[in-house]
Amino acid sequence: MLWVMELSVLIPTFSRPQGVSRCVEALAHQLGGAASVEILVGIDGPDRGEHDALARVSSGLDLHISEGPHSGPAATRNRLIAQARGRTLLLLNDDVVPAPDLLERHLCAQRALQREGRGAMVLGSAPFSIGPDDRLFDRLVRETSMVFFYNRMNGRDPDKDWGFRHAWTLNLSVPAELVRDVGGFCGSLPGAAYEDIELAWRLRERSGAPVLYRPEASAIHEHWYEPAGYLRREESLGRDALALALANPGCALELFGRDITSEHELAYSGEYVRRERTTCDRLRETFESWARMPADGAPAALIGALYEHHLALKRWHWRAGHLEGARARAQVV
Repeated sequence: MLWVMELSVLIPTFSRPQGVSRCVEALAHQLGGAASVEILVGIDGPDRGEHDALARVSSGLDLHISEGPHSGPAATRNRLIAQARGRTLLLLNDDVVPAPDLLERHLCAQRALQREGRGAMVLGSAPFSIGPDDRLFDRLVRETSMVFFYNRMNGRDPDKDWGFRHAWTLNLSVPAELVRDVGGFCGSLPGAAYEDIELAWRLRERSGAPVLYRPEASAIHEHWYEPAGYLRREESLGRDALALALANPGCALELFGRDITSEHELAYSGEYVRRERTTCDRLRETFESWARMPADGAPAALIGALYEHHLALKRWHWRAGHLEGARARAQVV
C-alpha cells in the first residue's frame, strides 16, 4: 500500500460533542510541523451535536467526519481504519485532551521503531484529570489500579513489553499494516470492554508486536467516576467477558487463567454472589462514602489500604455481571 500520510488519528465518539471537540482542538494546535497527519472522527450515531461542535474547531485541519449506526467502538474504529491513509494509526478516546506534543511523541516513538525494523504498539499515558472538587474517591481511581495500571508502569524500563493487557486504545499508536493484517477490531465485541486488548492479543500472536509504554506521550483523561458507575463498569466487564471468551477463547483463557464459560466457573460465580452478598452490601456503604470525602490530606498509605479494601466488592460485581451474562445467553439459546 502506498502511504500518503504519516499518521492517522482515529477518534470514535458517542454522545460527547464537547469532549470530542476539545480533543480535536488540542490536536489542531500541534499540527504546524512538517508531519503529514489526518484526523478521522467516527460518530457512533446518531449525531447529537458532534458535527456542529467539530465545525467550530476544524478550520485548517485535514479532518474527516463520518457517521454510522450505533454499533459500538470496535465497529466505529473499523470504519475509520478502512478510511485511514496513514502509515501509523493513533487511537484516542473522545474524552482525552492531548498534551501539546502528543503527536510528535508518538511519531518519534514509531519512527525509531521503524528504523529498527520493529512493529510495536506504543501506549501513551492518560492520567485522570483533577476536578475542582477533588474527592477521596477520585484520588483512589487516579492513583491506584482500579481502572488502569499506570501507577505500576511509571519509571520502568522503556523496553519492557507490558503485554496485550495494557494496550488501551484511549492513547495508543500502532502501524496500520499490522492492524489491517489481523482484520482490525473484533466486530462481535460491541461494548467498550476487551475489544482493545483482544486486538492486541491477535497482533502479538500474528506479528509478535510488543506493547511499549511511553509516558511522555500524554493525554489527560477527562473522565470522573461515581462509586455506583464504577461498580456498574465491573458488572459490564463480567458480562462482556463471556462475549470475549466466545469470540476469542485463546485470548480469554490467557487473560483470566481459566475457562470462564465452564459450568464449574458459572456455578462458582453463583455461589460467590450468594455467599458474599451481605458482606458486600456493607462494603458498598463504606465505598460510596469515599465520594463524600475531600481528597486533601489523605496519605498515600491510606489510598493503598482503601484500594485493597475495595477489591472484594470489585470481584463481587464482576461475578454478578458474569452470572447475569450467562443467564441472558442461556435465554437467547
